[in-house]
Amino acid sequence: MKSDEEWQKILTPEQFNVTRKKGTERAFTGVYWNTKDDGVFTCVCCGQPLFDTTTKFDSGTGWPSFWQPIAKDNVDLEADNGWFMSRTEVLCSKCDAHLGHVFEDGPQPTGLRYCINSAALKLVKREK
Repeated sequence: MKSDEEWQKILTPEQFNVTRKKGTERAFTGVYWNTKDDGVFTCVCCGQPLFDTTTKFDSGTGWPSFWQPIAKDNVDLEADNGWFMSRTEVLCSKCDAHLGHVFEDGPQPTGLRYCINSAALKLVKREK
């Protein structure tokens, strides 16, 4: 684990705010909310693979949305009762970076919507 000072040296201010301070980027502003590129989204902090683009879908929310992570063990889920609502926070299991939240209003086959901040992700494009 790194200190806040160490994270600030390697992350942009927005990446630091989202991943280390549990912030949220504004809807429809993140670099990946509407991307159609093929590849794997990794954690911007530690590089752990998180979501495959084959599970990405247009949720209409303005954030990248996925119906499942690459592997269940790559993300941790925690109760988030802030902002006067009850939600489930999604974290990188390797470095504890805040990624976003998961909701039970997604498409089949899981019925889940992992609503993830672009600032928490790095897209590694698949070789063609």
